[in-house]
Amino acid sequence: MTPTLIWILVALVAIGLYLSWTAGRLDRLHARIDATRAGLDAQLLRRASVAQELATSGVLDPAASIVLYEAAHAARQAEEEQREVAESDLSQALRAVFAHPAQVEAVREAPGGEAAAHELTEAVRRVPMARRFHNDAVGAARRLRQHRKVRWFRLAGHAPFPMAYEMDDEPPAALVDRAA
Repeated sequence: MTPTLIWILVALVAIGLYLSWTAGRLDRLHARIDATRAGLDAQLLRRASVAQELATSGVLDPAASIVLYEAAHAARQAEEEQREVAESDLSQALRAVFAHPAQVEAVREAPGGEAAAHELTEAVRRVPMARRFHNDAVGAARRLRQHRKVRWFRLAGHAPFPMAYEMDDEPPAALVDRAA
C-alpha cells in the first residue's frame, strides 16, 4: 500500500465517523423532541383536566363554569391538527374567568378551593415551560437538519421535519401574581 492510499483511507474513515456522529446527534435530538412533546402533552392534559374539574366543582359562577368547561373539553377532545387552537382557546378562557383576583379568592375560600387553586396555578405555570422545552428541542433539530452535510448525505433518514408547537399559553395574571 502506498502512503497516498493510506491517507485516503484514513480520510474516508474520519469522514465516515464524523457523519456517523452527526447522524447519532440528530437521532438523539429527535428522541428529545419526542420526549419533550410527551411532556408537553401531559402538561396540557393536566391543565385541561384541572380546569374541567374546577368548572364542574360548583365553586365558580355558572357562566364562568360553562365557558371554562367547554374550553377544557374542546382542548381534551381536539384532533391533532386543531389542538393548538383549542389549547389557545383554553388559555383565553382561563384568562377571562380568572381576570380578577377576586375570582381567585372566591375559589380559594370555597371548601377544597385552596387545593384546586394551587393545582390550577401549577398547571398553568408548567405549560409555558413544557412548550419552551419542546420548541427549543425542535429549534436545535431544525438548525442541524439545515446543514448541507445532513441534507446531502440524508442523515435525517425518513424522520418528519420537526414542527414547533405554537399556542397562546399566557397564564391568567391573577393566578401568576398569587403564585409569586
